[in-house]
Amino acid sequence: MKKWAFVSDFDGTISKKDFYWMVIDKYFSEGKELFNDWKAGKIKDIDFLTTVFRAIHQEEAHIIEDIHTIPIDEYVPHFIKHVQENGGDFYILSAGTDYYIHHILKKYDIRDVTVFSNEGFFHEKNIHMKIDSNDWKYSERYGIDKSKVIQKLKEEYELVYFAGDSEPDSHPAVFADLTFAKDALQDMLEEKGIPYKAVEEFKEIEEYLIDKGLISR
Repeated sequence: MKKWAFVSDFDGTISKKDFYWMVIDKYFSEGKELFNDWKAGKIKDIDFLTTVFRAIHQEEAHIIEDIHTIPIDEYVPHFIKHVQENGGDFYILSAGTDYYIHHILKKYDIRDVTVFSNEGFFHEKNIHMKIDSNDWKYSERYGIDKSKVIQKLKEEYELVYFAGDSEPDSHPAVFADLTFAKDALQDMLEEKGIPYKAVEEFKEIEEYLIDKGLISR
């Protein structure tokens, strides 16, 4: 059994802005009303994202340029490297799509990171997602069941840490050894009685892991 792994959500956790908000702000103003319907529970997460991602109508080179403008926690590339140098494996677990995540990883030359997300691809000026209902980690609501991924990793590692910021992350947090929670996730976990550590940035997470002896200074 491997010693430890760190698993992180992407949008709002690694990135400082959700990809879907970038699309809505630039290309799909109607998405704001759709966002309200989603938050009100009128439509599923995967249906909301599918609609937004198909409303870009730009050439791929332009979409990639847009992706590269998404701000991330500046410390993340260093954090991932330090995890890997200290015997940990790093995973990204996202209910978005791996299409833009891989472009961000490439931009920052982040390597050896496994991405669990909905498969995405460019087609006819938009981003589409390939959702397989037969996949072991399939979720009807999110496309990907984050809880199943964490539970599977728990079979491989002695310790699995998780970081997230929003409602989809409240489910896998139940199974992680410890969840580092940002923003709205803090109140959600508080209400559910799920242990967590409140953080705002990855530098704080690293300090915790240093104190626990998992990462050396």
